[in-house]
Amino acid sequence: MSKATILAVDDDPMVLRAITRDLRTRYGADYRIVRASSGAEALAALAELALRLRPVALIVTDQRMPGMSGIDLLVRARAQAPDARFVLLTAYADTDVAIRAINDIGLDHYLVKPWDPPADRLYPVLDDLLDGWQREHPQETGDVRVVGYRWSDRSHELTTFLTRNYVPYHWADVERDPEGQRLQALAGARIEDLPLVFVPDREVLRSPSTLDLAGALGLRTRAQQPLYDLCIVGSGPAGLAAAVYAASEGLRTVVVEREAPGGQAGQSASIENYLGFPKGLSGADLTQRAVAQASRFGAEMLLARDVSSLQRRGPVRAVCFDSGEVEARAVLVSTGVSYRRLEAPGLAALTGRGVYYGANAGDAAQCAGEDVVVVGAANSAGQAALNLARYAKRVVLVVRGSSLEDSMSLYLVTRIQAASTIEVRLHSEVTEARGDGHLEAITLTDRGSGDSEDVAVNWLFVFIGAAPRTDWLGDEVARDAKGFVVTGPELLSLSPPAWTEPRPPFTLETSVPGVFAAGDVRLDSMKRVASAVGEGAMSVYLVHRYLATM
Repeated sequence: MSKATILAVDDDPMVLRAITRDLRTRYGADYRIVRASSGAEALAALAELALRLRPVALIVTDQRMPGMSGIDLLVRARAQAPDARFVLLTAYADTDVAIRAINDIGLDHYLVKPWDPPADRLYPVLDDLLDGWQREHPQETGDVRVVGYRWSDRSHELTTFLTRNYVPYHWADVERDPEGQRLQALAGARIEDLPLVFVPDREVLRSPSTLDLAGALGLRTRAQQPLYDLCIVGSGPAGLAAAVYAASEGLRTVVVEREAPGGQAGQSASIENYLGFPKGLSGADLTQRAVAQASRFGAEMLLARDVSSLQRRGPVRAVCFDSGEVEARAVLVSTGVSYRRLEAPGLAALTGRGVYYGANAGDAAQCAGEDVVVVGAANSAGQAALNLARYAKRVVLVVRGSSLEDSMSLYLVTRIQAASTIEVRLHSEVTEARGDGHLEAITLTDRGSGDSEDVAVNWLFVFIGAAPRTDWLGDEVARDAKGFVVTGPELLSLSPPAWTEPRPPFTLETSVPGVFAAGDVRLDSMKRVASAVGEGAMSVYLVHRYLATM
């Protein structure tokens, strides 16, 4: 696999030499550094790179150039390098233009010239952007190889696990890739053995579970200590925030995660209304930063562990798995919510084979040049539709209600309405799915008139409802009829009251003393990333207060 490219563009020879020198010094070992002295020359270079199937990771361009401005260049470059990161070099007087470009063309960052010293002003910005690009393109690097076929639910499950846990891999499709066929033959694998996972210095894994795969990769799946101060179940924004604050304050902290860090937020292509990030940041970016931060303070992360029950053992709370357990003096439940399943004929059989609940930022590239259907009307559906539209020929957004504005942020509605490749179907729902081995067509029905239309499509992404997975908590932990966890003073208003201790419950405490809940899993939470982070931080303060009573 050839190196990805960084393209530097500036009409000033001295500036172009300086930026090229700094790029080669820092990134020359891992990327091809290409330079151009005009917008036209840059577009010609991008066309040549596209013809040679060479990925472009980053374009750094000056704004003030004769004939074609930097912003005009980036608008035209999007067709040749749809997923490249864009950085604009500006004079101080151009900052207003650059800020507008964040919304207008998806500019990732702007730098006011000069950028000296690069170690302080250039490299930290580009490091973040290139790390994000690498996470969205795990197939470009890495020694792990996955051999499967496109419409396999198991292949999708394992590649999603690798992507969301930031494990680079190469993908080979046995139906379309000679390399995949060669590796299958070398392994002597039957079709029922697929997907195969090749890990250096390991036996070939044949349709492994995520737990087996995590173990083969050296990811941590077993607790290192016999007793913790805090066990956090779920590593979405609330759980990760709690891990950072708890570990930084000296609590022995372990995080238990069934799939991968980040939760639903971790799959978002862009979180644009999170404080402090005017361009927005991807869910993967936020997650990776939070995981690194929690690890630096000493929090442990156990992956691929599906919690089966919660037990009270005197002053200790036990979080149990099918094989093994974690004991802690306090527990935080931050498992978030899952997308609700669509109830229509044919959908269940095709789940993982063209029908998907949620989507990773990297899923969009698989849909290049094809039609895609997205179901949902909240921000997650809007962000997914915009991300998929970067690659897909057409995106149909299916909405049960009469208006996007009723449930989606205005900035997303505006961008969706301006996107020529996104079609919004109001008052509509999916009433049937069909396909032989994978999704091939759906039926869309108008909820008002009852008229139906068959739509040929291979990709259906669903973003509806919020269903907490809390059965494992047992009867002791009070929940409402939908499974959301009741906390704090609300416990006293239940009939009969769910709180029996002489002291009042702490704000985020459940009906079991020492067991707290934060984020979307909690009844009447705000369902926002920022509020989940706030609750996760608050929970640590409450855990300290609880531990002081023991």
